[in-house]
Amino acid sequence: MAADLGPPLDAWVAWLASERRCSPHTLDAYGRDVADFLSFLAQHLGGPADRAALKNLRAADFRAWLAARAGRGLKPSSTARALSTIRGLFRFLDRRGVVHNHALLSVRGPRLPQGVPKPLGVDEAGDALDTAPDLSDDDWVGHRDVAVLTLLYGCGLRLGEALGLDGRDAPDGDTLTVTGKGNKQRTVPVLPVVRDAVAAYRAACPHRLEPDGPLFVGARGGRLHPRIVQGRMQDLRALLGLPAHATPHALRHSFATHLLAGGGDLRAIQELLGHASLSTTQRYTAVDTARLVEVYDGAHPRARG
Repeated sequence: MAADLGPPLDAWVAWLASERRCSPHTLDAYGRDVADFLSFLAQHLGGPADRAALKNLRAADFRAWLAARAGRGLKPSSTARALSTIRGLFRFLDRRGVVHNHALLSVRGPRLPQGVPKPLGVDEAGDALDTAPDLSDDDWVGHRDVAVLTLLYGCGLRLGEALGLDGRDAPDGDTLTVTGKGNKQRTVPVLPVVRDAVAAYRAACPHRLEPDGPLFVGARGGRLHPRIVQGRMQDLRALLGLPAHATPHALRHSFATHLLAGGGDLRAIQELLGHASLSTTQRYTAVDTARLVEVYDGAHPRARG
C-alpha cells in the first residue's frame, strides 16, 4: 500500500468504529477484505496502489479482482461481502474528497443462492428455554441465560442486539427500543413472559446493573460475550438432541416463522425484525410453505400411499 493511502484508511476504520459502531470482529473482517484487494492491485498494477491508481481503476480491474478470488476457490458469499466492503470504502473516500471513482457502480457481485432460514419447532424452542437454567450451578446465571434466550425468541432480537442493551434499556413496559444494524432503531413489543424473565434475572444478579452499563453481564460483571450464549445453545443441542442449526440466531428465525405460521402480517414481521427489505423477510414464507407440505405429506391419506 502506498503511503498516501494510510491516513484515509485509518480515518475509515475510525469512522466505522465510532459512527457505525462496528464490532472488533467486523473491523477485522473489513480489514482483511481491504488487504486482499490492495494485495491483488499490487500484482495487477505492478506496484503498490496509491490514490491516483484507485482513481483510475476501471470496471474491468474490479472484475479481475473478483475473478482472482473465484480462481482461489473462495466462496461466493465471502466475495460478495468483500465487494460490499470495497464499495463502502470507495463511498467513504468519495465523500471525503480523497478518491472519486464511479466505475465500481457497474460491477455486479457473484450470484448467491437464496438461503432459507432454519428455525426450531415450537416444542424445540420451548424445551430450550425450559432447560437453560439447568446448565448452570449459579441460580443467577440460569436466570440470565433464560432472559437472553427469551429475548431472542420472544422479541426476535439478534444476539448482538440483546447483549448490546444497557441497564436503562431493560424492558419494564410493553415495548422495547432496539438499536440494530446500521445503528437503526426499532421498537418491538414485549410479551409479559419476556418482561418477567428479564426482571427475574435483574433481581437475582449479584452485580450492580448501572443504567449506562451492560444489562447482561458475565461472571465478573463485564458485558456478556456472545460466545457464552452460543456455548449454552451448543450444550442444549447435546442435551436435548436439537438439530445442528439450533443456535441463538435460530431463535430469531423461530420468532419470525412461528409468527408467520400464526397468521402474522409479513410487513409487520419485517418491521419487528428490522429488515431493510421485504424480500429478506419473504424467505420465511418458504419455510412456512415447506413445513405445510411436510405436514400434508405425513397426514393426507393419498400422500401416505
